[in-house]
Amino acid sequence: MIRVLNAYFPARTLFLGLSEAVLATLAFVLAVVVDQGPLNATIALNYEQGYTKIALIVGTFVVCMYYFDLYDSKVFGNRREIFTRIVQVMGTLCLILAFIYYEFPFLRLSTEIFLKGTALATCGLLCSRRLFLLVNTIDRVAEQCIILGNGPLAETLISELAKRPELGLRVVNHINEDQERLPSEGLQDAFFSDELGRIVERQNITRIIVAMSERRGKMPVESLLQLKTLGIRIQDGVELYEQISGKISLQSLRLSWLLFSPGFQASRFQLIYKRLFSLCLSAICLLIALPFMLVIALAIRLDSRGPVIFRQERVGKNGKIFTLYKFRSMVDGTDGDGIFRPAEKNDKRVTRFGRWLRAIRLDELPQLFNIFRGDMYFVGPRPFVPNQEEDCVRHIPFYKQRWSVRPGATGWAQVSRDYCATIEENADKLAYDLFYIRNMSVGLDLFILFKTVKILLLGRGGR
Repeated sequence: MIRVLNAYFPARTLFLGLSEAVLATLAFVLAVVVDQGPLNATIALNYEQGYTKIALIVGTFVVCMYYFDLYDSKVFGNRREIFTRIVQVMGTLCLILAFIYYEFPFLRLSTEIFLKGTALATCGLLCSRRLFLLVNTIDRVAEQCIILGNGPLAETLISELAKRPELGLRVVNHINEDQERLPSEGLQDAFFSDELGRIVERQNITRIIVAMSERRGKMPVESLLQLKTLGIRIQDGVELYEQISGKISLQSLRLSWLLFSPGFQASRFQLIYKRLFSLCLSAICLLIALPFMLVIALAIRLDSRGPVIFRQERVGKNGKIFTLYKFRSMVDGTDGDGIFRPAEKNDKRVTRFGRWLRAIRLDELPQLFNIFRGDMYFVGPRPFVPNQEEDCVRHIPFYKQRWSVRPGATGWAQVSRDYCATIEENADKLAYDLFYIRNMSVGLDLFILFKTVKILLLGRGGR
């Protein structure tokens, strides 16, 4: 795993994205050479902004590939889905570039070169994806690992690593800390003994993942230290789980880890940056969005009776209550008893116009006023109503930790998982929120905003 902007990405996936960008660049350079000949192509590329024009195409192409989830592990193994989405990427690329070329004609490549380059890039991408799938299925090019321990964390890691071959980690042995055989299909089970070194040597193990539920008095420290001096990587299972899932393992969370783990403390620079960034960006967005907000307000008034703006109490930093503003998208008087009920799919409380508003998240626009006045940041844990927060505090350990930072209009949990309605779903959301609080940075905020734009454009996650 490689850390970029305080988030973790599989090295193979990053290499795939980089190689496809290079492949697309070569495809368009080759198209210029084929169309104009070697000599004229050199002039066009070096003296007629040829490389700049190609860079624009390739940059737009990579963004489209990401927005169509072509670097998502759920899509890697489906050849038909890959082909369909690559075709969609090329179609979207043409539409975006048509708009750019209309506004900035000097960046335009000739139609012949563009068509040839697109055809070459498409063929190259399909071949590169097939090669990527082939490499992922070869066990010899994967790092051979042992899982040390049992319990929920160990089983989760075994399952996740089996489903995601692009991580390049293959679990070939599972050592049970309680010396009881575990029903792990396809894996060998071993027991703690002096034979650990022989197992590592016999199976060419390069990494041991420690996922023990109880380590005191049970972890073979001396054996692991000896193996580490021989070049074997000893990795904490909690650390690996955080890297591959983008969230904290709540089952393994201990108060001592919260106390001594790096993170969970915003620096003065981060606080100043987040306030200034939120203040300036919210002011700009309010100026741009004000005409649209007036039209939306009129449409809400015409669609159903009741106030245009919906006001609701939410829990902010340190448990402080503030009033959140949204465009009303439900029938007036909903939840009049003061008890908040999460929205459901096809919720009958939602108005006709409100359903459209919620689908593209325009009901959230008035929150710009909350951000401007300092109730919220653009990025942070999503605030909930008091009764829901109290319910979560009672049932979810360490839930109050998400109140240690100011809430946000969008957050790591919102861009990483679907809508939350149950205690179990909110517990999973807390795991993402704790990851954000621990890794909070300028880069991670920008990455979350980038993913938020993707979700808004594709209309995902709303109810």
